[in-house]
Amino acid sequence: MDELIRLQKYMADCGIASRRKCEELIAAGLVKVNGETAQVGDKISPKKDVVSVNGRKVTQEKDYVYVMLNKPRGFVTTMSDEMDRKCVAQLVADVGKRIYPIGRLDRDSEGLLLFTNDGEFANALTHPSKHIAKNYRVTVKPKITQEQLNILTSSIMIDGRETLPATVNVIADDPDRTVLEIILYEGRNRQIRRLCEEAGLLTARLKRQSVGGVKLGMLQPGEWRYLTKEEIVSLKRQSSNRK
Repeated sequence: MDELIRLQKYMADCGIASRRKCEELIAAGLVKVNGETAQVGDKISPKKDVVSVNGRKVTQEKDYVYVMLNKPRGFVTTMSDEMDRKCVAQLVADVGKRIYPIGRLDRDSEGLLLFTNDGEFANALTHPSKHIAKNYRVTVKPKITQEQLNILTSSIMIDGRETLPATVNVIADDPDRTVLEIILYEGRNRQIRRLCEEAGLLTARLKRQSVGGVKLGMLQPGEWRYLTKEEIVSLKRQSSNRK
């Protein structure tokens, strides 16, 4: 008997997009199974069923690609944008394969953004239970106080769920600003900016420097590179071993 899997998982495994984005495509009526419009929650047989998105047949991607981009400010983390804003797809167009971002950075943030067409890898790396460390360099204004620092290291509620506490270290302390290293252990929506707002601080600059120990290094803004074999193995080990 053929194994049935959820349609959005199959699509993600084929490199279409993240599971969440695939669910949005299904809900928008853009996905068909054997010529019939699919519904969220449908299951399919990868061996028998024919899936298409916007009329294009979906095929299982075997030649996986893993890419790191230094995202500049002013770009939205999406592969297309109905508002015609600059999006990260423009910066990785010359990769030559259909890839999508793992997680996101908001428009005003910059730094390390990972891409792949390996749906299983992307899902494992972003799963809430994995707690993969993400390191950020954050400049806040004005000069931070100890009370504000305490707020940054506390939990807050985002989308009805309490966040894991962040690790915060002071890198530079000037009269009118403070440069911080902030380490998050889960990918919650705008968590750092929300923490800063809670503390009454202005986030002047936010740059992601590493994910799971894989560092941005000297990669210039707007440029991308392939992950090394060692980096891929390290990220896979972290996302599979942690509970």
